[in-house]
Amino acid sequence: MAEKLVTTVVGSFPQPDWLVDRDNLKSRLPPRIRAREIWRVQPQFLEQAQDDATLLAIREMEKAGVDIISDGEIRRESYSNRFATALDGVDLDNPGTAIDRTGHPNPVPRITGPVRRRQAVEAGDVRFLRANTNRKIKITVPGPFTVTQQAQNDYYPNDKALALDIAAAINAEIKDLLAAGADVVQIDEPYLQARPEKAREYAIEVINRALEGIEGTTALHMCFGYAAIVHNRKSRYDFLTELKDCIVKQISIEAAQPDLDLSDLKVFSDKTIILGVLNLGDMQVETPEIVANRIRAALEYIEPERLILAPDCGMKYLPREVAAGKLKAMVEGARIVREELK
Repeated sequence: MAEKLVTTVVGSFPQPDWLVDRDNLKSRLPPRIRAREIWRVQPQFLEQAQDDATLLAIREMEKAGVDIISDGEIRRESYSNRFATALDGVDLDNPGTAIDRTGHPNPVPRITGPVRRRQAVEAGDVRFLRANTNRKIKITVPGPFTVTQQAQNDYYPNDKALALDIAAAINAEIKDLLAAGADVVQIDEPYLQARPEKAREYAIEVINRALEGIEGTTALHMCFGYAAIVHNRKSRYDFLTELKDCIVKQISIEAAQPDLDLSDLKVFSDKTIILGVLNLGDMQVETPEIVANRIRAALEYIEPERLILAPDCGMKYLPREVAAGKLKAMVEGARIVREELK
């Protein structure tokens, strides 16, 4: 029998102040190209420092009682640039420009040749995580539609052609991540919501290409943007029910901060929903009862075996003590409702 109301994270956990310049991070759009200036540690000590900070994040998630944890994405300058800037076909020395979902221009990878993955990018991250926890583990990679939107295409005849090659690179990466010990691999696709018309043109095709032949558990995360950067939320997604035709097994959505209309969940009869039950725009830590009420609202549309609980989005921009407190409230809220279901 499937476990009910499992808890997880979306991906990132706050990086310590001694590791990154958090004021720098907060003062800019999420970096799409390399942003070495955010690191406070000298290059020769950086990997060791990142390992130590990753261990802290792992222990915080374990201490909170989260069932499926991540590595906190501690080694990343953003959720997407670690993978996107590791690909062949990208001119890192002469970046391009693309309009961010906030409407502002942002330096991005410039595509100047065929996009290929030359080696595994995050498999070492998975091995480190697997070696340092007995919990189930999740790792994230940016999705092909979002990476395409965050690039300047100076090579391919159209964005769909670029996205299909990015999808092939992501497909190879996912297979390596599962082989390295990941229980769940999540692709992050926030730009499905930001660019719904373009998403309807080709997003499902390229996401399915990224997941082609994958045997393990896959998830897709979609949100309205980091709460620290994007402040306006709708009560419904502009692109969501279209994912019923996607081969991904789990769909991760933001629901707490936008007070999402959950009726669309009825469309997903064969998928697991990872529901955001922590509002990351509010620095007040939710009470377990607030979380429990958000869970109860979702159970009107989906059975508990297909409902996984998570923060709305990555917790990268939160103070560490707030992030830890919110995770504990999520775990306790899930426990309350699990007891009621008995």
